[in-house]
Amino acid sequence: MEKQKLKKAGKITVDVITYLFIVLCVLAVVLVITSKRDPDGTSTIFGKQMRYVQSPSMEKCDATDVSAFEIKDIPMRSMVFIETVPDDPAKAAEWYASLKVGDVLTFKYVYVRQETITHRITAIEPKETGGYIISLEGDNKNSEDGALTQKIDTSIENSPNYIIGKVTGQNYPLGLLINALKSPAGIVCIIILPALAIIVLEVIKIVNVFGAERKKKDDEVKAQQQSELEELRARLAQLEAKNNENNGDKP
Repeated sequence: MEKQKLKKAGKITVDVITYLFIVLCVLAVVLVITSKRDPDGTSTIFGKQMRYVQSPSMEKCDATDVSAFEIKDIPMRSMVFIETVPDDPAKAAEWYASLKVGDVLTFKYVYVRQETITHRITAIEPKETGGYIISLEGDNKNSEDGALTQKIDTSIENSPNYIIGKVTGQNYPLGLLINALKSPAGIVCIIILPALAIIVLEVIKIVNVFGAERKKKDDEVKAQQQSELEELRARLAQLEAKNNENNGDKP
């Protein structure tokens, strides 16, 4: 009985892992496809913009204490989930007013060319004329990007330096998976080979099920034949006994 329970638990575990893998792969493929369609290389799922961190400027650094902040270090190649600035001006003003030092923002900034950067707010200065001057730096002070400070004036319209949104979460394994899926080798290793393995396993399961059903039917037929044979033997024995009795009654 214990062996059967362990076997059943193992089967359930394998099935759950398989289904989770399929869901993750489908999500990853959707993200890759949508990011390729977007000219800015982003994806939006469930209202959150998703981007890949391509520099180490937000990685863990002893020079920066992030223990009090909601978003800690963000390793390079992580996937970040971004709450974008509302389009409505009134809601955007409320959104900016809710920001605080320590929040992590993703924004556009121009050095030699316009870049997408994800850094932490180090200062927020309200302007008398409205809006804010927001200063941002990377956590990793050992990184070239982390040593730089960016300042964004939220009151300037159509500026090349503007905030995309606030980072509300990050996932390193998902970022690695998405980056890997951008190459043909990654697609083969992460999607095609495991998918083929799952198909082979499912085919083996189906064959085993049909084999078990066929064996069960064969056993039932053999049992029926054995029962009929036993019944026939019993009848023959009865006939022989009756015949012997009749022969014994003759003078």
